[in-house]
Amino acid sequence: MSEIVTNACLHTQGPQELALTCTSNRLRIEVTDGSPVPPRPRPSAATVPGGHGLIVLRRLARRWGSVPRGTGKTVWAEVAAPQRSPDAPDPPGWRP
Repeated sequence: MSEIVTNACLHTQGPQELALTCTSNRLRIEVTDGSPVPPRPRPSAATVPGGHGLIVLRRLARRWGSVPRGTGKTVWAEVAAPQRSPDAPDPPGWRP
């Protein structure tokens, strides 16, 4: 989540909305910003900071992408759902 939010802070006017959706097998993270420009990898060099956010996202996420939303876009990523202890109570609003 921090990579998507950080990218919105660095490359747009900042995030406008954050949405998390969790099912029994995946966590979907969505960050909406006001820029219509879709994310694209930047050239990076090992000696220069920055340019690694999408590389990290690709490695951590099962799937990711962006879709137009209003005058901006929503960048989303899906990762494996956090594992819960079988005896843990369901959090409020939990829907398996």
